[in-house]
Amino acid sequence: MGRIIVVGAGRSGLGAAEYLAQAGRDVVVTESRSGPDAQVAARLAELSVLAVWGSHPLSLLDDCEEVVLSPGVPPGSPFAQAAAQRGISVIGELELAHRALRERADGSMLLAVTGTNGKSTTTDLTAHLLKACDLAAVACGNLGTPLITAMAGAKPATVYALECSSYQLETVRDFHAEAAAALNLTPDHLARHGTMEAYRATKVRIFQHQTADDLRLTPLSDPAFEALAPGLGRSARFGWECPEGPGAWCDGHGTLWLKDEFGEHPLIPRSQLLIPGDHNVENALAAAVLARHGGADLEGLRLGLRSYPGLAHRMVLCGERDGIKAYNDSKGTNLDATLTAIKALPGPLVLLLGGQDKGAGYGPLAQALEGKLRKLVFLGEAIPLLERDLGHLPHVTIQPFDEAVAAALALARPGDQVLLSPACASFDQFENFEKRGEHFEALVRAWVKA
Repeated sequence: MGRIIVVGAGRSGLGAAEYLAQAGRDVVVTESRSGPDAQVAARLAELSVLAVWGSHPLSLLDDCEEVVLSPGVPPGSPFAQAAAQRGISVIGELELAHRALRERADGSMLLAVTGTNGKSTTTDLTAHLLKACDLAAVACGNLGTPLITAMAGAKPATVYALECSSYQLETVRDFHAEAAAALNLTPDHLARHGTMEAYRATKVRIFQHQTADDLRLTPLSDPAFEALAPGLGRSARFGWECPEGPGAWCDGHGTLWLKDEFGEHPLIPRSQLLIPGDHNVENALAAAVLARHGGADLEGLRLGLRSYPGLAHRMVLCGERDGIKAYNDSKGTNLDATLTAIKALPGPLVLLLGGQDKGAGYGPLAQALEGKLRKLVFLGEAIPLLERDLGHLPHVTIQPFDEAVAAALALARPGDQVLLSPACASFDQFENFEKRGEHFEALVRAWVKA
């Protein structure tokens, strides 16, 4: 057996390298960063995994059997293209994990979720619903723990609620999930995918190897997903009206319903959901359908829907003082996510925007903020673009994050909501959106105690 090259030393790449090394394979990790932190270096040394830092030398492809790409590395990168030209198999961590799971054949199941927005909440909620039914379940994939890592400590017959990004779906080959959902599609990652058509085509790869025993879940609001979906999965739909076949919906009175082969079942009133907004009603509907396919009973679904507190860094109420509420939506890293957050709160809003720009523009936020804006606070690298698109609205400009948060809290009045929903990536000032959200919550806690 030849060497396996893992490209990228993030969570996904390290998880793949650890799995392969423990399986006795000859593994080399290659990473464009100049060097590892101490913890990563120690773990690779413990596994006897060679790492090449600072470049991806093509000489690594000599005697190489397979290349495993991390999601951040495009299949069109020079190293991946050179491997393909030599006839070397190029896959991603998701495909590697799927292969290992099917070889294990221990009765486990995959419930996969993709979409532009809401996929992390839907994935996490699906696992929560299954756990409420006393089923072995884990949320994994793009939202945090890679599937290959989650599998290591899981019991047989585990149900994996799996978030799949478009970057991960680019490199699937035989991947197939017992149930798969595509939630929505709005402009994002177009610098990588090029067009919305190409972006959608990547998303529907989640369905391509489903069989007639599997479930394909798509939104009633976007029939193109159903029309373009490959594979043989049985169709289910979710939205704001009763679907013709299986699925879930919220009726005009605000009740969530589930429809399966046994009939139509009322779940709970939307007022009992702890997560706010129409978008979270849709996430709950999708999660209920997936969890039901994964073995959840109706009473467990009802209990789980009532008790789900929400995902970290996604519309989390993290502090309140003097009638002012502060919400952490650091996971709102694109325009549509921020639009959704704005719609979920009544206002008046002091909204923190900015970070590393993702190329979509910010103009549509102006209409969403009509009638509910107190003040915008622009921060980070994206300030010039925010000034260009939203400078006509009441705003202040403060580049450093801590100072911007302090200003936002000071500008708010009783009854206002201070919302961090930046519509930008975090990488100008933070390692990731989680670190940004954690820091925001720490600043808010200090403010509450002051």
